[in-house]
Amino acid sequence: MTKRVLTGITPSGTPHLGNYAGAIRPSVRASVQPDTDAFFFLADYHALIKCDDPQRVARSRLEIAATWLAAGLDPEKVTFYRQSDIPEIPEFSWMLTCVTSKGLMNRAHAYKASVDQNNAKGVDVDDGVNMGLYSYPILMAADILMFNANLVPVGRDQIQHIEMARDIAQRFNHMYGQGRDFFVLPYELIDEAVATLPGLDGRKMSKSYDNTIPLFEGGEKLLQTAINRIVTDSKQPGEPKQTEGSHLFELFEVFSTAEQAAQFKAELHDGLGWGEAKKKLFELINHDLSPMREKYNDLMANPDQIEQILLAGAEKARRISIPLMAELRAAVGLRSPNQVAVSAPEAKAEKVKTSRFVSFRDAQGFQFRMFDAADAEVFLSLPFADPKQAGQLIKQLQAGQYTIDQIEQRYHVFVDGVQVAELDQEQQDRLIAALS
Repeated sequence: MTKRVLTGITPSGTPHLGNYAGAIRPSVRASVQPDTDAFFFLADYHALIKCDDPQRVARSRLEIAATWLAAGLDPEKVTFYRQSDIPEIPEFSWMLTCVTSKGLMNRAHAYKASVDQNNAKGVDVDDGVNMGLYSYPILMAADILMFNANLVPVGRDQIQHIEMARDIAQRFNHMYGQGRDFFVLPYELIDEAVATLPGLDGRKMSKSYDNTIPLFEGGEKLLQTAINRIVTDSKQPGEPKQTEGSHLFELFEVFSTAEQAAQFKAELHDGLGWGEAKKKLFELINHDLSPMREKYNDLMANPDQIEQILLAGAEKARRISIPLMAELRAAVGLRSPNQVAVSAPEAKAEKVKTSRFVSFRDAQGFQFRMFDAADAEVFLSLPFADPKQAGQLIKQLQAGQYTIDQIEQRYHVFVDGVQVAELDQEQQDRLIAALS
């Protein structure tokens, strides 16, 4: 079964070696896996949240596109586009904004972190917070749901945003689907093998720490200069070097084979000098980057070529977004007059709210919460290993296909012999009322 995988990078700076090892290289490798329909985009609307330098955004879009293409991304085999070239995305984002509760956005980690920082400074809790920062999880949900992505590769700090996208999708399906689900529920894809590179000082490589190693910028000379600045201990040539905790050795491991790493480790234990070790590290990384650097420089010298690739990708993406938006406009009542049947006015039937389910994933597995028509939580399910099983159980509950066994003062809910939840008396009463 083909899985659609969607990856975005925010163009707010020049890619460095950590970006390549942690995001670009693994995503390019994943794009060629069988049964994968890969979508890659430049999240340039997201860049406006924190970057108010138009030249930097424009330059970064070009650099990141060239980096991905130089790293082996094949635009013929994937859908590669700029977020801002898909006008349906901001329109869709507004629709999702109108079904998303403020309470959900209040719980977003980025917003809560800003509030905590402002509280610590003793200033207004929303000081420096713009609506882009506050509501960007909704725009991220639009990016994902517009193309019905099954999987979204993210770091652990982004898992909450995928959970929010699922919640928003379920709300929209519930409010406007009329028995049809417009969106599949996306899940995060966490690759534990993806490297987090240490920077020059041993901390995570980040522009915030000014400890990055350039990827293509400045060519071989700047790469070698940066590697020579890596902090090491004071042991002299001939003295054994410890590889445990050595960020120079960690960098070598990320770009070497297991055999190369073992040999390098042995040489350090035998007293290889740090200067010679840095030279070996440079030669290893430069050997990997040289052919890509040449292609990158060619692309940067021909921005029209990048532009044509991105516009072709946008055209391909809009074959999906345009018809979907037509359906969504109709679903929410934004159809053209000639699409609406004219009939005698009738008394407007009051919309009856029903129960709904919200699924999520945590350390225990896949779970779901049931809410009644008043949006009050009825119960939290037990965890399940398989998201498909959890989804099927929800459908059977909605169809009333469940039984309840009482054991002492607790009530155990079963669907086809599978225990779904354990309730008290009040929860049982509310469950029966909500599903009746």
